[in-house]
Amino acid sequence: MPLFSEAGLPASFVPLSFADWQSRPEWPAVSLANTDPVEDLAPHVGRLRLIVLNFPKFSDGRAYSQARLLRGRMGYRGELRATGGVLQDQIPFMLRCGFDSFESDQKGFEEALAKARTLFSVVYQPAEDGRVPASRLRLDHTGPAVG
Repeated sequence: MPLFSEAGLPASFVPLSFADWQSRPEWPAVSLANTDPVEDLAPHVGRLRLIVLNFPKFSDGRAYSQARLLRGRMGYRGELRATGGVLQDQIPFMLRCGFDSFESDQKGFEEALAKARTLFSVVYQPAEDGRVPASRLRLDHTGPAVG
């Protein structure tokens, strides 16, 4: 399955399944099923370089929640990869949740990813992609008052 990533990690970063990783938590890459307890990674997120989250089918969104927990609450800053039922239509939402690499064999995925990165010029909700919501932009605006 083709990989679309900005991180460019070496091939040695093959993720272990969560069960295997628990016996080798020094390994820098782990792959979680959407039923695995993401909270168990909290003490290790500072040294993990790659976390792969699985979408077993496009209609199962638990990996979105896992991503938000990892980025927002646990402060994970390494590569966060989506795999499984990863579809072009979901790219903007995955980016907002903090995913920065994707495995997909869907035709045209690379072009859709490039477009999704610039699809919306303004966002309204805070999320994990670092974009500043419109409400904060208005509060931070230092221009002359309009009246």
